[in-house]
Amino acid sequence: MNRIFSNTLILLFLLSFNFAYSWGTTGHRVVAEIAQNHLTAKAKRNLKKLIGDQKLAYWANWPDHIKSDTTGVWKVTDKWHYVNINPQPNFKMFSDSLQAQKSPNLYTQIKALGEQIKNKNATKQDREVALRFLIHLMGDAAQPMHVGKANDLGGNRIKLKFFGDNTNLHSLWDSKLVDFQNYSFTEYSGVLDVKSKDEVKNIQAGTLEEWLYDSQKMANRIYSNSKSEASYSYDYNYKFQPLLERQLLYGGLRLAKMLNEILQ
Repeated sequence: MNRIFSNTLILLFLLSFNFAYSWGTTGHRVVAEIAQNHLTAKAKRNLKKLIGDQKLAYWANWPDHIKSDTTGVWKVTDKWHYVNINPQPNFKMFSDSLQAQKSPNLYTQIKALGEQIKNKNATKQDREVALRFLIHLMGDAAQPMHVGKANDLGGNRIKLKFFGDNTNLHSLWDSKLVDFQNYSFTEYSGVLDVKSKDEVKNIQAGTLEEWLYDSQKMANRIYSNSKSEASYSYDYNYKFQPLLERQLLYGGLRLAKMLNEILQ
């Protein structure tokens, strides 16, 4: 890594601590596969310079997998996966709260990684690592509980059961609800990615701040309909499958927009 990026990692290490995972392997690959399908020709050419013929889905879970690294090198990146903000009544108040958050977090790092990828003076390795993280963190941004409340750690402290298994609200949305659909990531991306060009354009509109606010509004809906110590099964899936699939699709389309702008 270049010295600036490496020093930044060392500095951020002192502020980092988090064990939350996100979307599970299938969900992140769904987001990445949908994004892959909406890259421009120029973005594809520039992407190839960074990762060759490998697809985005291959790297989609790497930032979670490195949490198992025992050297501590990547521990700094743990806090990059979320930004916990208590519910806000409007976008202005949410944006103000977002800007006031201590860095690093999901918001600050998505912006920083985009700049790292665009930096032609950075090494290829640094730009590629930044790309791996960006693929993943844009998936996190669409997972509502990664923009959940601070006091319950994005639902991690809300214990419940799903089909008899002990879990928590965060884990339910990370993986259990996605896995219940029983699709491979290519199957799921295929059945979700069916919007018209105008619909895609509408979903991709807006800023990162607005996308995170959108995710927080979805998180508030989840909180309102998820009780601590409750036992859920088919009823919960019936209620939330449409929201789950909305977020997977939106995450993929918005990742594509960001990569198309970065890799132009």
